[in-house]
Amino acid sequence: MTSTSFNPIQIQQTAAIPSNQPLALKQGQVFHGTITKLYPDQMAEVQVGNQKLIAQLEVPLKAGDAHFFQVSGTSPQTELKVVTGPMAQSTSPTQQMNQLLESMNLPKTTEMQQVLSHFMKAQIPISKEQLVQAEAWMKALPEGVMKADALQAMQKMVELKMPFTNDVFQALLSGQKTVGMTSTMNNFAQLLMIDTTLPQGVKQNLMQQVQAIAKPFEAETGGLVLAKSVQILNNNAAPISDRLQALNMLKEAGVVPQNATLQNWSSVQPTTTQPPQMQQAGQIVQTILATKPENAAQLIEQLKAWTTGQNLLTNEQKQQLTQLIERFTQLPPSKQTLEIFAKQVQEQLIKAFTQSIPERLFTQDTNSLSSKDHLLSLLKPETATLVQNEALMRNLVKVGSESSQPIIQQLMTQADAQVQSSMDSKAMEHALKTVLKGLGISYEAALNNKSADLQAIAHQLKPQLHALLQDAQITPQLKEAAEMLMTRMNGMQLSSGENGHQHQLIMQVPLEFFGKKMDATLQWNGRMKDNGKIDANYARVLFYLQMESMQETVIDMQVQNRVVTVTVFNENPDVIPLAEPLKAALKAGLAEKDYQLSAVFIKPFEKAVPVKETITTEPQEEHSGVDFRV
Repeated sequence: MTSTSFNPIQIQQTAAIPSNQPLALKQGQVFHGTITKLYPDQMAEVQVGNQKLIAQLEVPLKAGDAHFFQVSGTSPQTELKVVTGPMAQSTSPTQQMNQLLESMNLPKTTEMQQVLSHFMKAQIPISKEQLVQAEAWMKALPEGVMKADALQAMQKMVELKMPFTNDVFQALLSGQKTVGMTSTMNNFAQLLMIDTTLPQGVKQNLMQQVQAIAKPFEAETGGLVLAKSVQILNNNAAPISDRLQALNMLKEAGVVPQNATLQNWSSVQPTTTQPPQMQQAGQIVQTILATKPENAAQLIEQLKAWTTGQNLLTNEQKQQLTQLIERFTQLPPSKQTLEIFAKQVQEQLIKAFTQSIPERLFTQDTNSLSSKDHLLSLLKPETATLVQNEALMRNLVKVGSESSQPIIQQLMTQADAQVQSSMDSKAMEHALKTVLKGLGISYEAALNNKSADLQAIAHQLKPQLHALLQDAQITPQLKEAAEMLMTRMNGMQLSSGENGHQHQLIMQVPLEFFGKKMDATLQWNGRMKDNGKIDANYARVLFYLQMESMQETVIDMQVQNRVVTVTVFNENPDVIPLAEPLKAALKAGLAEKDYQLSAVFIKPFEKAVPVKETITTEPQEEHSGVDFRV
């Protein structure tokens, strides 16, 4: 493996401060610069990297000489003190370094020289205090951390004016890692499971969220179990014992009331409050029940509009529902006819969404609702939030998994198999969104959104970790595990960011698919348009994957003017025949988004991940390895 960190793209972003931005200096900082012009009153133009500044010098100097300078004042103008004499061509870098360290009374340790050398080469000003702190960090690097990664993290802290603290440094180091997120999550989960000091409610909420992240398809499995259970309950020809077992499972999971029977399990249950808008199918039924007879005409129009726009229903199901609505319009509106109509609509929608769940397992409507959300709203109208729906489905899987009844075991086996057979691009997108949303990495930004679901945000993992770390009673072991997990999340945020038109996004996602765990890390680098939106025509995306079967894999996707080139790095030669039949699907999927697939290359890790200094539209002419051109 030759590339497991994000340094190539990070260097591209932060190697130098753009020349159109002023160089911001602080008192005490040191840097290497060259005198380019002299002005009266000991004023001079100093070249620092690709930037120039006008400063007042404490002593007269000669144009063309290079020196190490220290900022002695910034107001009303920048004042520079010469730390070393002019650098002769015969002076070695080590001699220059020692001269600077002596003049600043700094130790000549290997670590100090490494730090100073890095910042001088990068032409980035750094203060004496920062040098001392950086040396201490270099001496105490954790096992497995490369010095180059540590130096890159320090450089980013200085350039972006981040607090020069250990918390930020450790977070940036974590943000550069492409492995370890899964093990960090597992360690926290195991310590949380055996903890006996936390309040039961706090522990339960944390465990539920950890479980939701670890098993992103569990709610979909629960949706299939729900659909199959409802089908059994609706099948009057099914054995009574099977129907009772299905009903008891739904009762135990909290999906239907405890007093539900085989005769009334799907009866209309009016709620005390009228729904504010008709989005979920259950709100449709509640609206019908709450409508006054004189407002029936307006209700009919709302029902027709909802039916037409519902993309989770087939045309045949929409037609059946429309026919039901038309029959109601032939009746004189009254409280009694509205109640009968509500019951008929509920039965029709329960049947429709029960059929829709397995057919549209990872599909959502325009309101971001799935078929299982609609079905749950019909069976349990008081459950209004998606967070509650997810919890119900996970609880249903838990109850079903613990059941010893043959019919329930059969339902669980069928549901698991169906989820596995439904794996496609929508499923993977769903998994990534579920995990990232569950982690709540950027929940602070979501709080600024006035329409944000605060209850959903509060259930995310990161805000719960914040609250956990404020608990004085937490055990040292659990606190350390929580801090490590928090550091990984903060590292993603700190490693992401923008620099002018360039933008970088880092996401580390712990994934578990059917018992197989893997670390998936995504690094996106692109540019922003003048209107502040992402330019979808140009980008580079790196996927770092740690998988049980394929082991370490890096996918480098480059987008130039909507033309996509994909390079897969993996040591296993069996990847080549596996990739061949997937080319057509990849090409078709990209074409749907108005992208053109240029080529797919598969290479071993001996050929390092290519690094480009700038985004360019020039075609790549030379390649090695096995090439698949489309």
